Formats: sequence, C-alpha cells, structure tokens
Amino acid sequence: MDNPQNSNPNVSALRIERVRHELKRRSLTVTAVDRITPGMLRMQLSGDDLADFVSLAPDDHIKIFIAGTGEEMERRDYTPRRYDTDARTLIIDFAIHEAGPVTKWALDARPGDRLEIGGPRGSAVVARDIADWLLLGDETALPAMGRRIEEAAVGARITAIAAVVGAAEHQAFQSEAQLDMRWAYRPLSEATDPSALMEILQSVDLQPGTFVWIAAEASVTRALRSHLVEERGYPLSWIKASGYWVKGEADTTEKFD
Repeated sequence: MDNPQNSNPNVSALRIERVRHELKRRSLTVTAVDRITPGMLRMQLSGDDLADFVSLAPDDHIKIFIAGTGEEMERRDYTPRRYDTDARTLIIDFAIHEAGPVTKWALDARPGDRLEIGGPRGSAVVARDIADWLLLGDETALPAMGRRIEEAAVGARITAIAAVVGAAEHQAFQSEAQLDMRWAYRPLSEATDPSALMEILQSVDLQPGTFVWIAAEASVTRALRSHLVEERGYPLSWIKASGYWVKGEADTTEKFD
C-alpha cells in the first residue's frame, strides 16, 4: 500500500516538543473519591504542594507512592487526569482492572488519607495545529484519552476507540473537538487480545496527517501498531505507541517509539 504520508506534502513533519520538569515529591491529601463507572475510580487530591504542579501533555504520568509491606515504597504510574494549580487540586482516575498494591490502596482510600506523588518528569507536547487524531486504548488509557479529548482545540477531529468490558464503562467527555467515540467490548480476561480494537480500527478511514496515539497492554499495542505500519503503510513517525501494562509483570511498561 502506498504510504498515506506521501500523498500530502503539507504533513511531512510532526512537531513534538519535549519539555523537562523539575522532579519533586509532593505530599497530598485525598479530598474526594467517586466510582465513575464500575471499573473506574476517580480520586481528587489537594495540597499546597500543587501550587507549582505542571503537566503539559494529556499522556503525562506521575508516580504514586504508598507504604509497602516492608521498608520499600510501592509505586505505580498514573495519568494526571485534570488539575487546577489555583485551587491546588489534582484528579487521578484508577482503572480497577487488577489487584496491585496501589489499586488496593485506592479502593480503600477515604477523604483525609495522605499519599505522595512524584513528577511528571517531562511532557511530550504535540503541535497544537494537528487537526486529526486517532486514539486507541483500553481501560488504563482512558484517563489520557479523556484528557486529550477534553483539552482538544476547537475544530479538531478525533476518532477514539476504547476497549472496555461493556456499556456500563462508557464515559462522557466534554470537548470542543468533533468527537467520534467508539467502544470495543471484550471481557477483562481477554485484555491481551487485540481483536475487539482491531475490528473497529480496520473500519477507520485513516487520513494523511492524522496523529495516532495507542496505549494498552503491550502485546495489544504492538499488534495495532504493526497493523497500521505493515499492513496499511502508515508512517511510524506519526504514531505514538505505549504498552501501559504488561500481562504478568508488575509495574512494567513498554515504549515503542
């Protein structure tokens, strides 16, 4: 197949600015906990340490630190779903898809509980003039997908495909973009099977100059990325792909770019 990029000389270069941030630990207090869907818990954190918090990209990540069973702290990566430096608040969404120590802590958390966060270490900021987006992900990617949708510029066109267990996991997003939200259903036991996402992806008319963002279990991300590059000839430079988790491995991620 011809490379879609070659048909449009105006999209020859994708601009991504990488910004480093001062790395510091912040001590915060839980101020609200809400189960927004059966499989997604939303937590609001607050504290004066958020006065200089910066997150410039929707797929930034912070480290959450909680006490472990020994002397070592447990730590996991999470997306800053929404934040307000003036109000000193930070929203984190937890996908309740596994029983790791941080997930267990979040399920038991109540207002007044405390924790520490670190980061984000940096942000990869995609040029604001990108008009077309394709977002693909599973439950763990929904916080970043939702933030990308809600922060999109007026007139942006976004196709988002999310794999979830069923209609009860749908989320509604407020956005200035033209949003085509599609849901792919599969049980959590099949979270490493790309079929549900792949079936919908194959029906998407992918136009040149579309920025493609993928995040899911590592083998799923790899399959979707390979389909786009090897079968559809889409330029690798216009795809950002990450394995947000790896089946059977705790606190493990994979980057493909």
